[in-house]
Amino acid sequence: MKKTTAIIIAILLPVLTWGQAQINTKKVKIADFTQKITKVVLSGNEFFDMALQNEITLGWRISPFEFCTMEEFEEYKTSEEYYFLLSVTGKFKKDNIPTIRYLTLVKGGNGAEEGIDKMMEVVTMPVASAPHPSGREIVFLPALVDIIQNYTLLAMENDKIAYGGPGAIARKIEKEDDFLVVFTEDDICESCYEMEKVEFYDDEMLVTEEEKADSYMMDRMEATLVGYVIAPSDPMPGAVYYKMLIHARTYQLYYFAQDRVSRKEGAGFMPSDIKKIHSAITKEQR
Repeated sequence: MKKTTAIIIAILLPVLTWGQAQINTKKVKIADFTQKITKVVLSGNEFFDMALQNEITLGWRISPFEFCTMEEFEEYKTSEEYYFLLSVTGKFKKDNIPTIRYLTLVKGGNGAEEGIDKMMEVVTMPVASAPHPSGREIVFLPALVDIIQNYTLLAMENDKIAYGGPGAIARKIEKEDDFLVVFTEDDICESCYEMEKVEFYDDEMLVTEEEKADSYMMDRMEATLVGYVIAPSDPMPGAVYYKMLIHARTYQLYYFAQDRVSRKEGAGFMPSDIKKIHSAITKEQR
């Protein structure tokens, strides 16, 4: 009987061990992030690199970091001792050229020699249009860098977030929140103005010129969510773009959506977006 039991255990043990080895989820793979050096790769674009260096120096708080060149990235990318934060451009099936610039955080290791898209991705955050950014990305860069860090820390603890992308950490507007939501005139589709029960230029939702909207971010205004649309420089119908609401003071992400450029409306916050946002910020009045 003891011999039979031993045989059964001998058979089952490798199976159980094998099963456990397969539970190597993303949060497990990036669990060492805070102990590793993050190499911030400079793109060669002097204007963007200067802004990125400044924001990383002032605001990177979750791991040791070093700046490096693209040449150094190529040298070190196969090492598991490093994570890399770098600027990349991306295009989708319907695009002829790269249309969006991103900041992507990836882990070094085997397979990196096949390309960045083969590396272990922690998070990829849209930053600006490409190849002709508007300049607003410099205003929002401190917040985007902070969102990347918040996301990474949460992804290390939760696989749902780890696999969910930036939208997975977008916070809900709570009943006690008393927010002013600020949009630029270019970020709102024309049909939004025709929506019933939605009023702009009041104490809850404001549409203003770009300079005024950006000043809320730069001044770190309390209780203010500022809209940011990242779309191709020349948006063609079907092209991918992004829209978000970011808290000007805390840099918390409150709204994140990926959409496709509408032939009728173009790119921007659509009536469906405004309806959700308006409903959230006015729910205490219902």
